[in-house]
Amino acid sequence: MHRKANSGRTNVEHPSVRLIAIRPSKGRTHMGVFSLVAETGHEQVLYGHDPKSGLQTIIAIHSTALGPALGGTRFYPYESEEQALWDVLRLSRGMTLKAAAAGLDLGGGKAVIIGDPRHDKNERLWRAYGRMVDSLNGRYITAEDVGTTSFDLAMVRRETRWASGVPVEEGGSGDPSPATAKGLLAALKAIAEFLWGSDNLHGRRVAIEGVGKVGYHFAGLLAGEGVETIVTDVHQPAVAKAVDDFGVRAVELEEIMTIDCDVLAPCALGASLNEESIPKLRCEAVAGCANNQLEKEEDALLLAERGILYAPDFLVNAGGLINVFEELNGYSEQRAMHHVDAIGQRTFDVLTAAKERGVNPQDAAMQLATERIETISDLRRLSRGGLTWTEVEGT
Repeated sequence: MHRKANSGRTNVEHPSVRLIAIRPSKGRTHMGVFSLVAETGHEQVLYGHDPKSGLQTIIAIHSTALGPALGGTRFYPYESEEQALWDVLRLSRGMTLKAAAAGLDLGGGKAVIIGDPRHDKNERLWRAYGRMVDSLNGRYITAEDVGTTSFDLAMVRRETRWASGVPVEEGGSGDPSPATAKGLLAALKAIAEFLWGSDNLHGRRVAIEGVGKVGYHFAGLLAGEGVETIVTDVHQPAVAKAVDDFGVRAVELEEIMTIDCDVLAPCALGASLNEESIPKLRCEAVAGCANNQLEKEEDALLLAERGILYAPDFLVNAGGLINVFEELNGYSEQRAMHHVDAIGQRTFDVLTAAKERGVNPQDAAMQLATERIETISDLRRLSRGGLTWTEVEGT
């Protein structure tokens, strides 16, 4: 089943968005926050603490070049404050790329809360966090991520207007996970068209690493397309639910990277694609919803050398971001899903451009994102005078 893909190889400079590998390195001396932020190109990092509720949060704004920084809040039991900082810097930079590549008028930001989402949530914590978000005056708009739900966001919304993805009954768009899964399916069909000449997925084999929020919905969509689906997750009840609901096949966690399949879909936490795991892969393409799947930028080259097509995560997993962005304009599900489906054509265009330029898709997608930032970001220096369309129509 494994087949070589034409993925290309190149190194590309991206001057307007600092794209260094954001990760702790072996043997690297400890860096202060200011020197680290200077290296990564972030605009602002906010630390928030509320002793009464136990809130410990870091909000990172990577870029507001295209608009306010929108990104989810990750609630996770980090082993250290340094690990939390590395993660929020990495995730927020990815949101800059995701918004730019999706054509949205948004910048990139992210937040993390240090703690166990199963035990440490309370109303005081969320409302204190909402005040932290509100203190940024709209420079950062929060949303759902790992460890948070739309109902958590509803509590945040009680303290700030800068929260999206709240429940439908609260006037929001609800859980963005189905939209992310829908966009990933559209991207997968584009990959199939690019590699195999048809977007028909029936009979293909897809291995999903992680069947949490998005992975579960993605497994259901694949089942509807007649795809042979193999799943794993660290949380066994999630695996059991996917097996019971969709008839997928489950394997042990350590097996998923070695499954002989058409497509590997990383849908858990990031950095699963690295110099240790990539040589073990037995797939033709990688396309998943996890953020920051590459441990290092150079890992895209390792995939290319193996002939494995890598669909950049920030390109194919933008469905949830698109969905909550639509909420900011007065949510319309029909309009939102139309824009989510456009991920398929955007993915096909990037893959085609990468092939024509002789580069790998990661570099092609980064070029798309950074060129848009460079082209649009300085428009704010031009004032928009005169009458608005509403004023013209009213005359």
